[in-house]
This record gives sequence, C-alpha cells and structure tokens, in this order.
Amino acid sequence: MTDNLHEGPLSPVTQQAPSRKPTWREERRLRRRRRKRGEEILAWFLVPVICVGIYLGVSASFSFFGTSPGQVWDQLMQVKTMMEKRSSNPGARG
Repeated sequence: MTDNLHEGPLSPVTQQAPSRKPTWREERRLRRRRRKRGEEILAWFLVPVICVGIYLGVSASFSFFGTSPGQVWDQLMQVKTMMEKRSSNPGARG
C-alpha cells in the first residue's frame, strides 16, 4: 500500500484538439445523404403497400360490379370488332 506513494510524478495527459465545425457544404452534403437514405428506406415500404392497395382496389371494384377481368376483356373485344365493322362499311352510317 505504501509503495503507491513513491511511484513518481504522473505523466501529462495529452489533450485532443477540439473537433472543427463542418463547413456549410459538408453539412448540406450530410443532410442530402441522410435524406436520400431516408427516402430509399421509405420507398422500400411504400411501393409494395401501394401495389397491394391498387390490386385490392381493382379486385374489390370487380367484385362490387359483379364482373371479372375476363368478362371485361371479352366485352372490350366485342366493342373493338363492332367498331372495325362500322369503319369498314362507310355506307352503313345512315
């Protein structure tokens, strides 16, 4: 216990230089990098949610009107053939 008293003087502590403040360009670069990273993370969550929402909305509207995509496609093809017949026969316009 007494041998601690006779060790000698303490070595001086080196002080670190104070950190310098980043310039306005560096701060802007950091803010931009953080914003882009945040937008990427947000996009990874929002894009699938939006796609699933669109799918559920379309399927809900089909079920609300009591139809299916196949029936809508067949009806569109019927309208297309009617329009083609009408445009190929100019004397039938009345």
